[in-house]
Amino acid sequence: MIEAKSVCLKYSDGTIALRNVDLQVEPGDMVYITGPSGSGKTSLLKLFMGVEYPTSGSLEVLGQPIAKGQASEIRQLRRSIGPVFQEFKLIKGRTALENVMLGMRFLDIPQRRLREDATTALVKVGLEHKILSLVENLSWGEGQRVAIARAVARQPLLILADEPTGNLDKDNALNILELLTSFKNRNTAVIITTHATHLLEGIKEGRLIHVDNGSIHQERLG
Repeated sequence: MIEAKSVCLKYSDGTIALRNVDLQVEPGDMVYITGPSGSGKTSLLKLFMGVEYPTSGSLEVLGQPIAKGQASEIRQLRRSIGPVFQEFKLIKGRTALENVMLGMRFLDIPQRRLREDATTALVKVGLEHKILSLVENLSWGEGQRVAIARAVARQPLLILADEPTGNLDKDNALNILELLTSFKNRNTAVIITTHATHLLEGIKEGRLIHVDNGSIHQERLG
């Protein structure tokens, strides 16, 4: 699913974001990436999304090489990825349902099924009572759940969530982690970045990757 070999990422300003990363993620894996701000967590997700390319080393995501000259293939790859960004990127003036449907617009799905799948995703994240609400009338937490519904509605093979617990108290943060974990199955891997390591203390399943100054250290939870 993801195979990184000696991956380095150096930005144009000379900043070295990642150093010699070796990583393998299989279908059904649950992966938590921790580390302080600026350590390289978000850079890893950008590579997995094909937003950035490795400066050296090799990276494949869902069998697709992430490299220059592969732009059209990487755009196609993103149809199989469900991203949850720190900024929700919801479209104001549209309902929760419309926002989820817009996130599926590039998939070859009939309109009726598009609406059904988007509705199902919103129900899964506990927003069945807000389906027709304009997103600007939702609370911050509800907007976050719309963003998660938009990511999972397309039934992706890979879910990438960048700091989804930011700005939440402990109870709500744990609820979001539990919600995202629930979408893991034998075909779908879930990767979550968080700087709040205390949230993972009770989690006994999955893999923990700690990023420190661009290098990674891996261990099993539980």
